Amino acid sequence: MSRVGPVKPRGEQKWVRDRGRRVLRVLRDDLWTWRADPLPPSVWLRRLPHGIVCLAALGVLVGDAAQLRENGGVEPGFAFVIALAEAGAMVLALWRPVAAWWLSMAGMLVGAVAVRAHMVAGPAVPAHTDPVPAHADPVPTEVVQAGPEFTWPWTAAGLIAHLFVLLLLALRVRTRVSGEALALTAFVTYLLQGVVGAPAYLPTGQLALILFTVVVVLGMALRGRREARSQLARQTSLTAEERARRTLLEERSRIARELHDVVAHHMSVISIQAQVAPHLVADPPDELKENLDGIRQNALEALTELRRVLGVLRSEHPDAPAAPEGGDAAPHAPQPTLDRLDALVENTRAAGLTVTTGTSGTRRPLPPGVELSAYRIVQEALSNVLRHAPGADAGVHLTHLPTGLRVEVSNTRPTRAPGPSQGAGHGLLGMRERVAMLDGSLTADPLPDGGYQVAAFLPADAAGPPHHPGHASAPDPTPTLTPDSDSDSGPNPTEDDTR
Repeated sequence: MSRVGPVKPRGEQKWVRDRGRRVLRVLRDDLWTWRADPLPPSVWLRRLPHGIVCLAALGVLVGDAAQLRENGGVEPGFAFVIALAEAGAMVLALWRPVAAWWLSMAGMLVGAVAVRAHMVAGPAVPAHTDPVPAHADPVPTEVVQAGPEFTWPWTAAGLIAHLFVLLLLALRVRTRVSGEALALTAFVTYLLQGVVGAPAYLPTGQLALILFTVVVVLGMALRGRREARSQLARQTSLTAEERARRTLLEERSRIARELHDVVAHHMSVISIQAQVAPHLVADPPDELKENLDGIRQNALEALTELRRVLGVLRSEHPDAPAAPEGGDAAPHAPQPTLDRLDALVENTRAAGLTVTTGTSGTRRPLPPGVELSAYRIVQEALSNVLRHAPGADAGVHLTHLPTGLRVEVSNTRPTRAPGPSQGAGHGLLGMRERVAMLDGSLTADPLPDGGYQVAAFLPADAAGPPHHPGHASAPDPTPTLTPDSDSDSGPNPTEDDTR
């Protein structure tokens, strides 16, 4: 006879056993715990939900003790202990909902068993029935039999207590745990009412399961709504942080690229001059040739290292435009200085903005980084006036001080409402980055007459490549400013509406 047939049932039995072990393991991990999961205070009502639960627990304590004692025939002290367990489970559910569920189930079970024992052992005829006279007609049995007076297996107060516990449980734990607690509650209720049973009682199992299901579903829905709102708030916060971080990195990368171009230009000049210098002297000594060659090698090494480091910085944003904003210059063209400021102002006037310029103090050579930052600050501020202050007049004033350069860009009150801005709204961030890099200071505030002013101080001793007045740099095409241009953005992206 073939032995293939019995193999499948044994395999099925093993699969069922393994499945049962996994289910029990999941139930143990989910429900056999004492972990704390406190109910947070309500946003608007603060501790009012806690007070409502405690007040309801007091009502359950008094009502359940009286019901167990008077209708269930349970001893007063024992009835008070059972009622205290069910009421205490409500309060405990505010902090430890899983443990509170176990306590409520234990109180229900003990109370149901105690009441059933009284119903089974109790007399069918009321204890204080008056004696029947001998000559009276016999009373029908159904009249003297005691009718069902007690709700079983759930008392009214115990059902209310468990409703609170399941609601608080569903509000705090995962959906799976709430479903497991509801399923076990239904299973125990079925065992007591459907399998064990008791004589003469008002069944409450069906009503209890309906109410328990409604409460658990309600708690799951409220918890899901709260988690969705919390997740949305976290996502919004992360998006804002990521946007700010990306903007900061992009601005730093752009500034680093511009400084790299300036430094690389001057390091290249140093290298070329060190290479050409020996040919300018008749019969230069070997020591001079050796020193000049060392200068050239150091310049080339510094230039290579600078490009490598800033290349890593650029690689974080490979899709960023290499050319300066608004211009068609090559990515490594020399950057603009204050010598190109007049051309910038003329282009701004051509875009329809009335601009007046002025200078004070004695101009002296400044580091290229200072002149580049001053040029970009004026460019961004004028671009912002075009976008956010239509009809206003602008003024640019440079003050050359012994300690540095002060740049002021102001505008009058706009004559009409600005149109929708196409900028990224981070111009002030970019200007602050430039000024902070040079250890300077910047202010951007509205004026009493309704205008706006951006003022920056750039110290002359700011760290940067040395300036070589004798070297002529290739001109940089001046970016053309138009009302629709999108430079880094206005001087104060968070205060665009103040114009």
